[in-house]
Amino acid sequence: MAHTPVNHPARPIYRAIGGLIGLYLVAFGVIGLLTSTGEPFFGQGDTQALGQGTNLGFSLFNIVVGAIVLAGTAIGRNLDVLINQWSAYLIMVVSLAGLAFIRTEANIFNLSVATVIVQMVLSLVLLMAGMYGKVGSDDEHEAWQKARLVL
Repeated sequence: MAHTPVNHPARPIYRAIGGLIGLYLVAFGVIGLLTSTGEPFFGQGDTQALGQGTNLGFSLFNIVVGAIVLAGTAIGRNLDVLINQWSAYLIMVVSLAGLAFIRTEANIFNLSVATVIVQMVLSLVLLMAGMYGKVGSDDEHEAWQKARLVL
């Protein structure tokens, strides 16, 4: 994409932000896993972790997504950009679906409004980290600069 910055001066900061979000997702998932142990996998009780509604299924989802984001951050080489963007889209879809089904039996992840808000903020920041963390050659950077100046 010509409008995505290449070699942005703050890309190390965005990469670190992506790693911190992955770390938060794993930590939330582990705390939720410990909190909801012994309950049904998709239970809809009052289980909370860090003030957010969760269950075993949602905790495992966060551990998996967070671990993938952390792995992408560790590997780098623009794989983190791809992983951050697609993970952000996945988290957005799950949180919006959770918001749509929050007071129904279809709320399989036991999401609360607080959970949806936190997940949406995390996904937007992760998306931003993915969009500004791209590394490329000098030719790609120059092409991005020319495309940016034309717009």
